[in-house]
Amino acid sequence: MNTSSEELAKIYGFLAEIGISVTEMPLTGSSFLPGILIDKGGLLIDSGKLLYPGDVLHEAGHIAVTLPSERSELMNDVTAGKPEKQGDEIAVILWTYAACVHIGLPVDVVFHAGGYKGDNNWIIQQFDSKNYIGLPLLVWMGMCDADSFPAMRTWLRNEPQPVAT
Repeated sequence: MNTSSEELAKIYGFLAEIGISVTEMPLTGSSFLPGILIDKGGLLIDSGKLLYPGDVLHEAGHIAVTLPSERSELMNDVTAGKPEKQGDEIAVILWTYAACVHIGLPVDVVFHAGGYKGDNNWIIQQFDSKNYIGLPLLVWMGMCDADSFPAMRTWLRNEPQPVAT
């Protein structure tokens, strides 16, 4: 097993553990990232077209930070036609970092030179310095506590609880 298949096996195992479905299959249409398609809240992966194993974890982050009532509606580019989802990207980046730490992947598996508009090293430097940009968003989503991040309370966002009056 080569390094990327070992990394992919770790990622698949983690996603199965937290309840995000992954199906390996040939993909014939276009997708936001090569070899990965978000489909009804799960992931379809064509490992022959996949460029970076860490991209699977990042795309899973989009599913994870979405409310359960909306997950089954997620398809391909989750922000297309949904400007309100644009802000989720920072939460996804933080979630992905926490997942890397949790499963023992080097952060450059996800934050690779081929992504993040060339800011991958800057992102890694911020996290190494414990400067978790956007952390209040993950806290607000109820997924972690600021003082114990990158530990997570939950890997999948839950529906907000009504506030007692």
